[in-house]
Amino acid sequence: MNLEDICMKTIFVAENAAEIIRSHINNADYAIDAKGKNDFVTEIDKKTEKFIVSELMQILPEAGFIAEEKSSQKVGEVYNWIVDPIDGTSNFIHGIYPCSVSIALKQNDEIVVGVVYEVGLKECFSAYKNGGAWLNGEKISVSKVNSVSNAFVATGFPYNRFDIIDRYIDLMKYFVTHAQGVRRLGSAAVDMAYVAAGRFDAFYEYDLKPYDVAAGIIILQEAGGKVCDFSCGNNYLFGGEMVATNALIFDEFSAIVKKFLNE
Repeated sequence: MNLEDICMKTIFVAENAAEIIRSHINNADYAIDAKGKNDFVTEIDKKTEKFIVSELMQILPEAGFIAEEKSSQKVGEVYNWIVDPIDGTSNFIHGIYPCSVSIALKQNDEIVVGVVYEVGLKECFSAYKNGGAWLNGEKISVSKVNSVSNAFVATGFPYNRFDIIDRYIDLMKYFVTHAQGVRRLGSAAVDMAYVAAGRFDAFYEYDLKPYDVAAGIIILQEAGGKVCDFSCGNNYLFGGEMVATNALIFDEFSAIVKKFLNE
C-alpha cells in the first residue's frame, strides 16, 4: 500500500471538490434541508459528496465509506474512507469562510491518510502515516508555545446537544481569562489543521462526528501534535469529544479540560 500515492490522489480529489463548493458559495440558488435542530444540509453537500465518493472508489476500490451524507453504504473489511464534503455548512450557507473538504482513510482502527482543503484560501493540509504534515507542498509543524497562558485557543459550539453547555461556557471563560485568546471559526477540520500548522496552539470541542475530525487527527499527529478526548483517553474519533494541542501544552491543557468537563 503506497500511502504517499494515495494521499496525492486524495489531494487532487479534494481540490476538485473545493471547486464545486467555491462555485456555489455566493449563489443561494440551491436547496437547504434540516437534518435536525440547527443541523443543515444543502444540495451542494450532497453533490460534492457524490463526486468525492465516485473519485475515491477509483483510488481504492476495496474501501468502504463513512460519509456524512451517506452517498455510499459500503463497508470495507480493512479500509474505509471518512468523508465530510463541506465541514462548515452553516458558514457556506451564509456565504462566509472557512469551510472545508475533509477526507481521511482509515486502515482497521488507524487513520493513515488525511486531507483538509480549506476552500476560501485554497489551502490544502495533508498527511499520511510516517510521511509528515504538509500545507500546499510545504512541511508544517505545531507551535512551540509551552504554557496555556501563552496559548491561542480554538473551539466550537454545539448546535443541538446542550447537556454540558454550562460547564462548557465556564471552560471557555477560563481560557478567555487565562490564555492568549479564544476563536471560533466554524469548521473543526480547519481548526485542527491550524493547530497542525502552528496557527492555533490548542483546540477543543464536543458534539463532533468522525468525519469532522478524522483527517485532522493524522495531520496534527504527523505535525507533532497530540489528541485525546475530554477524559484524556483515546475515544476521540467516534466519541464526539476532541482535545488537540501541540506536544508541549498537551498535559496542562487536557487536564484543564478534564477538570471542567469530565470530573
